[in-house]
Amino acid sequence: MKAISILGSTGSIGCNTLKVIKHLGDIRVVAMSAGRNVAKFAEQIAEFKPELVSCSDDSGAEALTRELHRLNAHLPRIKVGEIGLIAVATHEAAGTVVSATVGAVGFMPTLRAIEAGKRVALANKETLVIAGELMTAAAARSGAEILPVDSEHNAIHQCLRGEKSAEVKRLILTASGGPFREWPAERIASATREEALNHPKWKMGDKISIDSATMMNKGLEVIEAHWLFGFDADHISVVVHPQSIVHSMVEMVDGSIIAQLGVTDMRHAIQYALTYPDRQENCVDPLDIAAMSRLEFEEPDLERFPCLELAYRALRAGGTAPAALNAANEIAVAAFLDGKIRFAEIAETNQRILDQHITEPVTDIETVIRVDRLVREQTSAILNERASTAATLN
Repeated sequence: MKAISILGSTGSIGCNTLKVIKHLGDIRVVAMSAGRNVAKFAEQIAEFKPELVSCSDDSGAEALTRELHRLNAHLPRIKVGEIGLIAVATHEAAGTVVSATVGAVGFMPTLRAIEAGKRVALANKETLVIAGELMTAAAARSGAEILPVDSEHNAIHQCLRGEKSAEVKRLILTASGGPFREWPAERIASATREEALNHPKWKMGDKISIDSATMMNKGLEVIEAHWLFGFDADHISVVVHPQSIVHSMVEMVDGSIIAQLGVTDMRHAIQYALTYPDRQENCVDPLDIAAMSRLEFEEPDLERFPCLELAYRALRAGGTAPAALNAANEIAVAAFLDGKIRFAEIAETNQRILDQHITEPVTDIETVIRVDRLVREQTSAILNERASTAATLN
């Protein structure tokens, strides 16, 4: 029986991973981590009985222990913080680690899992965005396998099976266009939190939903695709496909285009990553080709969605530029979700940080951590300055 660890078990990807595991029936969960959703985490632990779990902090661990006692449930070893995440990611029995935490918090545990030679089913795109060079180099040394869970990269992975890289002209990532695909720029600028979270196709967490609304999510995926598949920015394209049926495509040098189609359900990509190179019957309904009325494709509007262009710019700059952009974006998105800034200020803040950032080579972990911390401080200072100015004007 296969054994896996899950980083971020109470999020959307984590919950769907557990559904896939129940469907497959031959996988044992040996370790899990979660953030602050203690009630859901306790229910998962009671059902799947992992040996080790990790919480964000000591208070979370205490609350989890109380909840497990209340449920009269299995009590695993409990660790906290980054040390706990790394322990989950490197559990000796786990052959596969599902990396589904949100944001840069997943960087160190995912890197340690790769260094330990684990197969990593990667749903945390930020880890490759901020330190793709270190991640891929570590995988080359340890023999670890990185399998993408993002539907777009998972689709590219499927399209490339058996193909020669030299015969690939470009990768084509599809984007739904998010909730504001047809909105004019002035309406997008003043979009509310609720409007931005209302994705037309996918049910996702708050942060990734906002990233989809700004199209920063697609920009981060462009950077991730570079590290996963080895193609530069000029050979990675984005097309808007509102039906979200074609998850991505690969154009070959002879003009052929290979596409992967499927229903809008993350369990398909998760199962592919867990069972690769084999395929098994899935627990989701198959795509009904006959029921499809049409498939639309259009170029993304970089003026209305400047975050996508910023990501291309960061990828071309290389070094620490993607890490800086990611850090700025995480702080800006959090501020928007907290009602502290307008929707348009997410892109404005990201651009300001990228404009002022002095790019450095990514030579070690310390550089990435230092830049990430510094840019978060700079971004917070920018947002605080804006808030003070607005208060003075009012």
